Amino acid sequence: MSQSFAMEKSDAGQISHVAKRLTADEASRILEQNSRLVPERKAAQFEKDAKKHWDLFYKRNETRFFKDRHWTTREFEELLGLGVDDGVLLEVGCGVGNLFYPLLEDGLKIRKIYACDLSPRAVDFVKSHKLFDPEKIVAFEADVTEVDCFSAIDLPVNVATLIFVLSAIHPEKFKMVSKHLYAVMNTGGTVLFRDYGLYDMAQLRFKPGHKISENFYVRQDGTRSYYFSIEEVRDIFVSAGFQELSCYYVQRRTINVKENVNVPRIFVQAKFKRP
Repeated sequence: MSQSFAMEKSDAGQISHVAKRLTADEASRILEQNSRLVPERKAAQFEKDAKKHWDLFYKRNETRFFKDRHWTTREFEELLGLGVDDGVLLEVGCGVGNLFYPLLEDGLKIRKIYACDLSPRAVDFVKSHKLFDPEKIVAFEADVTEVDCFSAIDLPVNVATLIFVLSAIHPEKFKMVSKHLYAVMNTGGTVLFRDYGLYDMAQLRFKPGHKISENFYVRQDGTRSYYFSIEEVRDIFVSAGFQELSCYYVQRRTINVKENVNVPRIFVQAKFKRP
């Protein structure tokens, strides 16, 4: 079955699709998802239990689920600059450290790393890593939608990362997160963003009973996921005072030869600067 994309050139010169044009089968799947939504009371409970579900996720998977993100310096050269300029890094939603530990393994001399996660268990895994140095790494539990979430940060942040993190938060709280980030960023500091894009294959695969609201879903394990358009991402950060450096769709493929998996993926990738 064919797939087509409307194309445009973004301000950053990147070629990106405006929105995936759904095939008849895919459009039918999206409509079918609307036939049975998550009841409001149950959706409210998922919001209340978000921390519990992510902590159970790390209890089940420990450090095995996410692969180390060795691709980040290829996509975001700002990370390499941290090692040159004695910079300060904040990783929001650090999980078990799959982003910043590979940077240290590659020899980057980062002055200070702040790493936070909603899951206490994930933070414990960060602290148990062989490269954990309490003089350099401040790992702490945080709900980044709360006002005092970054109280552990006592240096202006040069680079902050939000890599597949914002999508796990309730859409009504997206702008709270960007405002809290803005408050701890250094002048000229950059936020690096990557997350699920609208009509990504994972979104199309949800069955009825998993949709909470528009583009917002709950997985079998109780964790949730939102699927972004570039316009939404732009508004979330620009409304907080950030300046857009780039914001575009990225097309990739998830390939697993052993399990005969080869599917197209859609992500949103962006950079925003505190002026």
